[in-house]
Amino acid sequence: MKNPLKSLANIFGGKDENNFVGVDIGPSSIKVVQLKNQKGVIILETYGELSLGPYVNIEAGRSTNLSNEQISEALINLIKESNVTAKRCGVSIPLRSSLVFTMEMPDVDSKQLTKMIPIEAKKYIPVSINEVDLDWRIIPKEESIFEEDKNKKNVPNNKVEVFVVAIHKEIISKNTEIIQNSGLNLEFLELEIFSTIRAVAGQNILNFAVLDMGSSSSKLYLVERGIVKDSHIVGKGSQDISLNISHSLGIGVDEAEKRKKEIGLTGVSEEDKKVSEIVASNLLYILDQTNKSILDYQKQYNKNIDKVVVTGGGAISRGLLDFAKSKVNTEVEIADPFAKVQNPAFLDELLKQVGPGFSAALGLALRGLKSKE
Repeated sequence: MKNPLKSLANIFGGKDENNFVGVDIGPSSIKVVQLKNQKGVIILETYGELSLGPYVNIEAGRSTNLSNEQISEALINLIKESNVTAKRCGVSIPLRSSLVFTMEMPDVDSKQLTKMIPIEAKKYIPVSINEVDLDWRIIPKEESIFEEDKNKKNVPNNKVEVFVVAIHKEIISKNTEIIQNSGLNLEFLELEIFSTIRAVAGQNILNFAVLDMGSSSSKLYLVERGIVKDSHIVGKGSQDISLNISHSLGIGVDEAEKRKKEIGLTGVSEEDKKVSEIVASNLLYILDQTNKSILDYQKQYNKNIDKVVVTGGGAISRGLLDFAKSKVNTEVEIADPFAKVQNPAFLDELLKQVGPGFSAALGLALRGLKSKE
């Protein structure tokens, strides 16, 4: 995409230890967001996206399976095109490349828990524990002043719930090699769940869901008091919609992608109505799965989901918000991650339109700046 911030690079300055770039490597494109901390104010310095399809001679918007060298080449080109000047970076790991689960463990001190978790985690991981890196965090127990609420807790007082992430070491090595070859300095890898939630979570919302509509699949994260309680992968993504439009109307995927975004669910002419019908049928499946997962969560934990935040490249489709509101049994909003940072006012509308696709990259950059404080 053409980067409106490129011309502003001299205004914001060049290399700076107070800036950081988030790198989101997806199956169909790479996205970058560079932020700067200027006296406590987070400023958007630049952002950009590059489609990966042309690197294997297929149309932009299609999912790919590139080599490490090809991805590094694409990232180098994106860095140059977007005028990224930061060297420090963080990279997201897709949910499909990891295993996440919750375990119930004895309520012991952290040193004992650190020894016990790998042993218990073996039961959940289909490969040798030596082939993965584990990360984990304790899910805080709820506090209540009401005795009847305390009696309803699902976790016994002598137990704790632990949220565990397992990532294969090959995935870590692959991303490390890609970043090294691109000339950036990798400071951390982070599961896209956490990057996305950091970018889109609002204030004063206890329980909410994030529907991340990616290229090849959609992901649903159920978040309680800042902790991921559950996650689901829905086997349809924005690429499926574009391909169906392309096949049905006999047009290229590039043109189908454009119509999906610009016409979306608001078609008036006969041909535009066909586009809207295809978009609606695919979205209906994704939203039905979202409703089902939310209902299961509410039944299991006896708690309501206050809001569904829709993000990812698939959220950029005209009329999606009204359609989602009519199909999902809770409040719905489209993510606006760039609202968390300062940027030139003339870009507000554009950034609101493209923002959902940059949630993970922006969330990575936010974490990178915070780590320097």
